[in-house]
Amino acid sequence: MVGIIDYGAGNLTSVIRAVEKLGAIYRVASQPDELKLATSLIFPGVGHAASAMERLRQAGWPEFLLQWAHAGKPLLGICLGSQILLEFSEEGNTTCLGLIPGSVKRFPDKLGVKIPQIGWNTVDFHDHPVFRGLDPRASYYFVHSYYTEVTYPAHRLGSTEYGMVFTSALGKDSILAVQFHPEKSGQPGLQLLDQFLRWRP
Repeated sequence: MVGIIDYGAGNLTSVIRAVEKLGAIYRVASQPDELKLATSLIFPGVGHAASAMERLRQAGWPEFLLQWAHAGKPLLGICLGSQILLEFSEEGNTTCLGLIPGSVKRFPDKLGVKIPQIGWNTVDFHDHPVFRGLDPRASYYFVHSYYTEVTYPAHRLGSTEYGMVFTSALGKDSILAVQFHPEKSGQPGLQLLDQFLRWRP
């Protein structure tokens, strides 16, 4: 069973529809104790880092996610859910979960591109079981003004160009995260989600 974390900052409808289309058994949970039987987790997110972290803390999610990561169980962060897996975000000067070393920064205005990035873009994936076999020409749907910057190059699993080259997929051990929305990215996104649900680190 895949658990989908509901902390009031996720685009749950699209994620649920994608998981249903893949035929997966799932449970949407607003409290950690509802996911005792889950074998993998999807951690979505849309919105502001500071308010999202506050809601996570109120429900006890940080402790649960730390234990989950230490147990080596698969976790996929999406969009804001990917950013707050890192240590710090410039958005609201927010201390985040710290499951992956790195920080979140706002796109510089001097890039000459529209901020936020809204729309389709490609991802240059590194070799990883969840990304293996994806069409390198495929585009994925992005909506964001901030980007992730990992401390260690080994945790950078994919990059995208938007006025600059930034990390759009990252991971450490059983944790994966993507800046784009696979649940809104058509067949390539569904393939990625399917491969994540089958992945056993």
